[in-house]
Amino acid sequence: MLNQKGGVGGGGATDGSNGKMKPQYNELSYLVTRQCLQQEEFNQLSQYDREKGAPIDTLKNAFRGCNPFSSLLNFIPILQWLPKYHCKTDLLGDITAGITVAVMQIPQGMAYGLLAGVPANVGLYMAFFQCLVYAVFGTSRHISMGTFAVVSLMTAKVVTTYATLPPIGSATWNASFAEPSVIEPSDDPQYTPIQVATAVAFVCGIYHFLMSALRLGTLSSLLSEPLVSGFTTAAAVHVLISQLKDLLGVSIPRYKGAFKNIFSVRDIVEQVPNSNLTAVYTSTIVILFMIFMNEYLKPRASNWCRLPIPAELLVVVGGTVASYFIGLGPNFNVTLVGSIPVGLPAPEMPPLALLQLVAVDAIAIAIVSYSIVMSMGLIFAQKEGYEVRANQELIAMGATNIVGSFFSCIPTACSLSRSLIQHQAGGKTQITAVVSSLLILVVLLWIGPYFESLPRCVLASIIFVALKGMLWQVQHIKKFQREGSLELLVWLITFLSVVIIDIDIGLLIGVVFSLVALYIKGWKSYYSLLGTVPDTGIYVDLGSHHRAEEVPHIKIFKYSGAINFASRATFKKALTKEVGVDQRLIRRASQYEAAGEGAGLQLIKTLIIDLSSVPHIDTSACKMFSEVKKDMGTVGVSTLIACPADCVYDTLLHAESIGEGGFHIFPTIHDAVLYAQGSASTV
Repeated sequence: MLNQKGGVGGGGATDGSNGKMKPQYNELSYLVTRQCLQQEEFNQLSQYDREKGAPIDTLKNAFRGCNPFSSLLNFIPILQWLPKYHCKTDLLGDITAGITVAVMQIPQGMAYGLLAGVPANVGLYMAFFQCLVYAVFGTSRHISMGTFAVVSLMTAKVVTTYATLPPIGSATWNASFAEPSVIEPSDDPQYTPIQVATAVAFVCGIYHFLMSALRLGTLSSLLSEPLVSGFTTAAAVHVLISQLKDLLGVSIPRYKGAFKNIFSVRDIVEQVPNSNLTAVYTSTIVILFMIFMNEYLKPRASNWCRLPIPAELLVVVGGTVASYFIGLGPNFNVTLVGSIPVGLPAPEMPPLALLQLVAVDAIAIAIVSYSIVMSMGLIFAQKEGYEVRANQELIAMGATNIVGSFFSCIPTACSLSRSLIQHQAGGKTQITAVVSSLLILVVLLWIGPYFESLPRCVLASIIFVALKGMLWQVQHIKKFQREGSLELLVWLITFLSVVIIDIDIGLLIGVVFSLVALYIKGWKSYYSLLGTVPDTGIYVDLGSHHRAEEVPHIKIFKYSGAINFASRATFKKALTKEVGVDQRLIRRASQYEAAGEGAGLQLIKTLIIDLSSVPHIDTSACKMFSEVKKDMGTVGVSTLIACPADCVYDTLLHAESIGEGGFHIFPTIHDAVLYAQGSASTV
């Protein structure tokens, strides 16, 4: 029986060789005594079950545990939490947060509705219909659904591409700001901006349902932090450029396709001398007021007032009143919001012919909107200690977008600023969304027409100031630079591609490069030779632990990373480099069976391959292990395998069953070392 001493007692002592104090160890010492085990013996001892998790068993368990009532509760989460709602503790906070969010929804909904190329009241429809639907199906209690700048901008691109009638705010929009200019009759079908936008929302909802059915809730994890930061920062630049024409009071054409930002900036620079000075003065006043409120007054008021000051609503009301009495539209030619119909829209199915046209464009919008919702939901769930279910969020977004598409709504997402305010104002559940929706309903039924004289430059100024947080993400460059060159490159390539080329193409380029960077990082493997710290039986990297010593006549090679058909050559090259057994030496040893040039290798009797940091191998890797074993045997070195994970061990056994194995496998490195030493002593 082979024994192992697993600890050393005693205090510090002076090392006679250099006069330095040796490190002090724990006063307690332990003696570990057991028989040397091979992996199969250890598996019998631990009763390892290789059949665990078989697909047929998983399917049986799934059907056995299926409960229709439980499934209904999971599908409609409001049925779970509403009966347990605590009115005494939660209702006041939800009402307060609902009022606060509704106040923010009015100006933001109108502004981002126009940003999407549709009438301003569409943003208010979203704040009513889509918020209510998400409250029924969603699992996050704190996010505020509705308009979001990036999604509105991506929708505007599709509207510009497929709408036959000009988008809201384009150069061809009639001066009445209510009806589009006359379009010449054509045999081709003509689509309004609303029809295109609702078709995009409908297709996004279909995609979300399909993603949920395929259990692709983790798909958003493909969007890495550098990718999301670079994309949203670049999207903020797009939004900023799109609002410059309203800030200056000029008209420029809307461009389609790649490099449209460059063309838009060129036209805006050319139109600067023709700026409407009244619009410029109004924009400047609003921007300065918003900066003063956000940077100076709001932070100080938060110390004594729980509710945030509704600066955006004050600007909208003040701008509307001033425009009405001064006559900014008729007297100074300032572009106004225009007609806001009273009431709710009649349900209408998006044109079926449009669904196929927008199908490709909707893919990016569906993924981006879901990623924003999921990331914000997880942030609040971690803070408040509840669960957000990824696939249920897909169902919620699918239902929200499909229902919204019947009521003139564009694709939805959650607003970062509104969600933060909803949480800070004391919101506890999605009752907040119900309260907010009821207040928006009042605006739609009675108050909406009073905002018809609101200047568009006021809404553009609100968007301009709201972009600060997204534009400020450019500071993330320093953080990603510290994390590594690949993270920095992902950010820069995504940002530049989105800004210079276009949103969807730039996002695709960013995703591809992010995946390439992920592959490169996974391709980089770590390998080393291990030695043991004297009297411990612990094996560590010889290059990092200077007191570690190599075990006589034994090379212990550790590799970190998956070993498969793509990385097997890298593994073999690293092994040859560290162990010092190259193909030339193997060929010479095979030619001279009586040792010859291979005699020098008798200093190495055993090679131990540590697989403790290898998460996966394939059959080609097992074949490569067999080649290594054969090559090492040629020069008189036996090959052992140590510490495989269960899945790796199963693959090794499978390889052995088809004639690619025949390895000695051990549960620990020390077992392999003891076996090698015992085998050498019996020779």
